[in-house]
Amino acid sequence: MAATTPPKVIYEHEGVFIHLNTEESEDQDSLISGFLRIVDKNGETFVEYKPLEDTEALSNMLCACKDSSSVVEWTQRPHCPLDQQLSYETEWDMVNTVSFKRKVHTNGEGGSNHFNEHNNWAFSFNVGELRTVAVKNEGWSYLIFRLRDDTTLPAIHFHQGGSQRFLDGLRKSVHLSESPDDKNLLVVATYNKAISQSFENLLDDSNYGLVQKFKKDPYTTTLGGFSKVTNYIFDAFRPSETEYHQRPAEEVADILGELIPGLEINQQEEPGFEVITRVDLGTRPEVQRRDPVMMEDWAKHQDQEGRMSNVPFLKHLIFKGGLCHAVKKEAWKFLLSYYPWDSTHEERKNLQKKKTDEYFRMKLQWKSVSEEQEKRNSRLRDYKSLIEKDVNRTDRNNKFYEGLDNPGLILLHDILMTYCMYDFDLGYVQGMSDLLSPILFVMENEVDAFWCFVSFMDQMHENFEEQMQGMKTQLIQLSTLLRLLDLAFWNYLEAQDSGYLYFCFRWLLIRFKRELYFQDVLRLWEVMWTGLPCQNFHLLVCCAILDSEKQKIMDRHYGFNEILKHINELSMKLDIEEILIKSEAIYMQLKNCK
Repeated sequence: MAATTPPKVIYEHEGVFIHLNTEESEDQDSLISGFLRIVDKNGETFVEYKPLEDTEALSNMLCACKDSSSVVEWTQRPHCPLDQQLSYETEWDMVNTVSFKRKVHTNGEGGSNHFNEHNNWAFSFNVGELRTVAVKNEGWSYLIFRLRDDTTLPAIHFHQGGSQRFLDGLRKSVHLSESPDDKNLLVVATYNKAISQSFENLLDDSNYGLVQKFKKDPYTTTLGGFSKVTNYIFDAFRPSETEYHQRPAEEVADILGELIPGLEINQQEEPGFEVITRVDLGTRPEVQRRDPVMMEDWAKHQDQEGRMSNVPFLKHLIFKGGLCHAVKKEAWKFLLSYYPWDSTHEERKNLQKKKTDEYFRMKLQWKSVSEEQEKRNSRLRDYKSLIEKDVNRTDRNNKFYEGLDNPGLILLHDILMTYCMYDFDLGYVQGMSDLLSPILFVMENEVDAFWCFVSFMDQMHENFEEQMQGMKTQLIQLSTLLRLLDLAFWNYLEAQDSGYLYFCFRWLLIRFKRELYFQDVLRLWEVMWTGLPCQNFHLLVCCAILDSEKQKIMDRHYGFNEILKHINELSMKLDIEEILIKSEAIYMQLKNCK
């Protein structure tokens, strides 16, 4: 077993109270005094409450751990009716959602008709299981914790202040945002650190593929690691009920207008989402693909000085057929905005010289850091460690990266380290190596690959930011699209707690990099980089894949776990040409709908 380190106390406050009231008591209420702590246990953050007079061991505390069913069981005296155990505060009405486990205590013949106020109120939970914190500041301030499984813990009162210090301590581990529906309710979302730690389960082939482990325990082994990720994703990206189900018709129309330019939606219908479900989509048109753009096709669009001509038509050709391998190296530099379309040969030569100097200046910054300096720079040290770990497992079955001490791996490492100097605030987040690998493979040049990667990261930046707003936005947009395209399928997913489509997270995060064969990834990316037929074409790609799989999912009555497993197993089984045909056909269907 791994060695454990002593818990680190992040916050501690003695003299917080739980208020009790029973009909038998002559007092208005009775108080349970205790201390509240936030502790770090081996990298996991817990909130703990323990009555001051509790003599039981901490190991007997009732826990709601991340990997448990998260049900807190209050151990009460069996002879005290539930309605007499609740606080006088109206918020305590929510406590009846808690599962009660009764223990029989005898005291003489019938035992006391009130519960032990002290040793049965200790609790502990992992902050990853926290959904909301209700904050009340009138009179004595108090907080009410609600967990992800809808367990509501008793209100913790701060008679001598300290609630804000507690919340400040909690913000070191989670993000707290005010609910749009209730200014006194803080919604909890885990920070990127927690999600990044879970990326190892999401992106690591050995953990995410899990094909060999199916034989022993398919559900536990396949979905165990993945569920840890989706727990974070589900709550971090989950819109409020108001946000999700009661969006104004105008806002829905705006979302779809951004996704599909030219799509007109009637905004006068009621209520809410019905405005988009009544649209007559009509029949889906047939779409044809063409052959890839060859070198002679590319040359026809260049003048004598090297300027590209008739760029919109050239992009259309790339969208319809992609590029042959001989053209990719030059064409990608234009598609990724490294070269301006109207630049000459001479201008591109000067630009490349300038960018080469700039690249190696940044590379020298991290190459010249001494061991002593690195010891004092924890962020750079962490970036370097994560990059080294990821590089050693990125596309190792590709000849460009296979074997020990492969030059391709060294370049991959150096480019990612230099990107940390370019954007030190973002630095390196797991998954970025997947975005660089195909670019470096095509460019076969360190400097060109770096600047093309920079351009691609400009598009993908929000996917990797701490708040991951880009991922949340895309999941909302994708769900909106799917509901428009296939309400019956969307309703089925919603009934299986899958309506938020978080099983598409990896598709969106690294643009299908782990779902397709390497050469198919190259084809898909260059098609998407044309910006045709709309900027969010990758969302239509998601819809096309789901459209192909919906019948299996519904006919076999897949539930939450089976849907995750099924989507997981699609990796390396997808036909890129069929997907592109269906994606374009869906676009045309939406564009032509009345």
